[in-house]
Amino acid sequence: MEDLRVTFIAMRAALRFMDAGIQHRNAREHHQPSDVNISEFSKNPDKLASMVRSYDMKTLRALNGPDGIAQALNVSINEGVKSSEISTRQETYGINKYTEKPSKSFLMFVWDALHDLTLIILIVCAIVSIGVGLATEGWPDGLYDGLGILLSILLVVTVTAVSDYKQSLQFRDLDKEKKKISSHVTRDACRKKVSIYDLVVGDIVHLSIGDQVPADGIFISGYNLLIDESSLTGESDYVHIDENKPFLLAGTKVQDGSAKMLVTAVGMKTEWGRLMETLSEEGEDETPLQVKLNGVATIIGKIGLLFAVLTFLVLVVRFLVEKAMRNEFSSWSSTDALNMLDYFATAVTIIVVAVPEGLPLAVTLSLAFAMKKLMNDKALVRHLSACETMGSSTCICTDKTGTLTTNHMVVVKIWVSGETKDVRDSAGHVISSKLSERVSTVLLQGIFECTGSEVVKDKDGKTSILGTPTESAILQYGLDTGGDFDAIRNEIEIIKMEPFNSAKKKMSVVVALPDGQTRAFCKGASEIVLGLCDKVIDESGETVPLTKEKTEVVNNVIEYFARDALRTLCLAYMDFEGGFDGGKDIPESGYTLIAVVGIKDPLRPGVKEAVETCLAAGITVRMVTGDNINTAKAIAKECGILTGDGLAIEGPEFRTKTAEELNVIAPSIRVMARSSPTDKYDLVKHLRGMSEVVAVTGDGTNDAPALHESDIGFAMGIAGTEVAKEQADVIVMDDDFATIVKVAKWGRAVYINIQKFVQFQLTVNIVALMINFVSACITGSAPLTAVQLLWVNLIMDTLGALALATEPPHDGLMKRPPVKRTDSFITKTMWRNIIGQSIYQMAVLFVLNFAGKPILKLHGENATAILNTFIFNTFVFCQVFNEINSRDIDKINIFRGMFSSWIFMGVMVATVVFQVIIVEFLGTFASTVPLDWQLWSLSIVIGLVSMPIAAVLKCIPVEKTPVKEQHEGYDMLPGSPDERV
Repeated sequence: MEDLRVTFIAMRAALRFMDAGIQHRNAREHHQPSDVNISEFSKNPDKLASMVRSYDMKTLRALNGPDGIAQALNVSINEGVKSSEISTRQETYGINKYTEKPSKSFLMFVWDALHDLTLIILIVCAIVSIGVGLATEGWPDGLYDGLGILLSILLVVTVTAVSDYKQSLQFRDLDKEKKKISSHVTRDACRKKVSIYDLVVGDIVHLSIGDQVPADGIFISGYNLLIDESSLTGESDYVHIDENKPFLLAGTKVQDGSAKMLVTAVGMKTEWGRLMETLSEEGEDETPLQVKLNGVATIIGKIGLLFAVLTFLVLVVRFLVEKAMRNEFSSWSSTDALNMLDYFATAVTIIVVAVPEGLPLAVTLSLAFAMKKLMNDKALVRHLSACETMGSSTCICTDKTGTLTTNHMVVVKIWVSGETKDVRDSAGHVISSKLSERVSTVLLQGIFECTGSEVVKDKDGKTSILGTPTESAILQYGLDTGGDFDAIRNEIEIIKMEPFNSAKKKMSVVVALPDGQTRAFCKGASEIVLGLCDKVIDESGETVPLTKEKTEVVNNVIEYFARDALRTLCLAYMDFEGGFDGGKDIPESGYTLIAVVGIKDPLRPGVKEAVETCLAAGITVRMVTGDNINTAKAIAKECGILTGDGLAIEGPEFRTKTAEELNVIAPSIRVMARSSPTDKYDLVKHLRGMSEVVAVTGDGTNDAPALHESDIGFAMGIAGTEVAKEQADVIVMDDDFATIVKVAKWGRAVYINIQKFVQFQLTVNIVALMINFVSACITGSAPLTAVQLLWVNLIMDTLGALALATEPPHDGLMKRPPVKRTDSFITKTMWRNIIGQSIYQMAVLFVLNFAGKPILKLHGENATAILNTFIFNTFVFCQVFNEINSRDIDKINIFRGMFSSWIFMGVMVATVVFQVIIVEFLGTFASTVPLDWQLWSLSIVIGLVSMPIAAVLKCIPVEKTPVKEQHEGYDMLPGSPDERV
């Protein structure tokens, strides 16, 4: 990604240079910017786009700023674009979408699958075999061996291509979901929410903290707008945007403040679009598990290559020795050449079987399947490795508001004029409370002016609030008490605003009142705003000094609200004598306290159960919130996070701790209240330093550092800002903590499913390699032909991955401890199962290979063909039943959930049906002969015996984990027979 960023910067510099040349040429042609004509820009998207890209202030001033551009675009800055004009503007100026690299077709996946080196070698062998066969055996008998290999290769390639193609379709769907980003715009004189892809040139876009700038545009008005342009420039310093530097570029992010902007270029006309045109998105990096398994695959492949070479040498040496013993060494025929070619094909096929290309395929399949299922469960996984990492997580640092709670806030209590008042009755209806006119006026002014949200009406006159849940609750309270948002907003002029800042935990605004008075309002965290006040409105509505006694009363009210699990905010105001200089900072003292507001946000349904599930799974849940410690503790106790031995700490206290002290207390921390973004980041960093695998949830721009530092970051899809989503690995579409637990469950399922598949594949590998090698050494021929081995390879790799890697998770997974980073992937338990099954299968197949004819009472010239077919059939059925055994590594009951897994059942049925077809109807190609029902029954019984053997193996203890240290992995052997079931 660093290379991609550097490329972007280089490309941007080149494009800027080209634009500068064009501007210079235009300047010479027009002599001076005053020659610029508004009409030249009205239907010319390239000129508009070039002006913004090249930061051409002279042209902008000549056009009379945003007003002139709006005039050229035939749009009102106050009313926005008319809906009826959208299609016309899209035709004239373009749509806000980028040209994407066309997706690969199915045939391209087929072509990729054919590039496998071993398959290419087999294709050459098959073609040579057909040529030699036709020369020696004639038409059509000479075709069969080579054609059989080609058909097997075609089947392998088709199944692989179909699997990869379906996976690409899944990722395409996920990509579409990932790109669902909305913006607030003014259209038809109403503020509304639209997809960024529906934006058109002329739209008036409202930007706030954490938003992504959706198109190129010009700043109209706003407060303290800081833009992060690092995605385009590579510079980490934020850019202050105002009337003197008004150009905004698509792809940048709002770091602070708020603003309105006029869209001047969309889609491929933007600078981001022009850069995207020159670059293609890089593919996703391999996940840690894929890297680990690639190492395993390389080792197994080398072992397979060794066995293949040895098998080929043994077969060739035996052939030459036998030929010499018959005194035929000097005479060679085409039949001899065909035999040598068969030996080579068998050796190459052993490599095909041995090389476990299904390992990375299984990981990708399992992760893609999990991602698809999680998308249905409202979790959008942005990075493949996220599922895998979450399966190993030992700790979740979660927000409170919106994640553990519903994020639907309402004001339920308010302390004003020295009294605590209930706002709603038990049924949730608003209780009218009588306040003096002076208190009511200043309270409503504070509510409606000191806010970054808006009250809007649709065409039907229905009122809705656009803003954060906290601000929406306060605005709704103001409306419920009879306040008129539009009337108060229209009669008051805003002089300066400082939007809510997570570091200061407050927002401030300075306004000019209708009577000429200048007044400042402040709203924010209770203890912060209270610390700015030296006066308070008393019972009679008069302003009196805020004495120590009155401060203690207010603090008691705040604590009382917090004990009721209410989020508390304070509202305050201050009047200025002689006006206010907008160039100065808003004062930080001398305010008069108006009210303390108590907002309720109930727990989400299922959160308590989700927390219990995490605790049972060995995952520690920590609440990190900016809220009051009493409120945080109340919520934490309610949902089961804060128990007897848990520690609740405040951010300021946490900051004073040394690294040694943190090592002692960090494992016990369950609640961190009044935390700053830095506190959250430091906690995550410290926990990771203690070898914890940390998951973090966040919704604000302030959470981005912690999300980035964590092993896996969860951003909230509803309340989350675009900055938070950009840094996250998973976007929780419903903002629900229970969804995070589902990701953990699927992550564990991915890990255990890959372990099942590896156990199954290694068993098949060992048996296939040993049976062919030993048989070649002793008898001079391999019982399993190239076509048969290719079919086994298909069962083992692609179909096996499809069956075992897509098993859905079960509740038992969340009753096991997390897997440590240092744990061995192939455990002792897996080796026990692999070795036990391999010994059984090899014993049966060796007996059949060397003494099968007398045991089965086979006679006649067809006896060898029947025996080899029976060995092949028995081998395949051993794999079918061993695949069922592999559904659980350490539990005896392997049938649990099997019949509800339609993919697994489908693969099993398909394998058996194809095996019947190969044996009974494709003998010419597969070197098989039809078997009678007795031999079919015996093959199935021999395969079936592997199931009781697997049950006996699971009773052999190989690794025991002490009760206090049950964090060694998923594969510990249960302590009692009951647990094994």
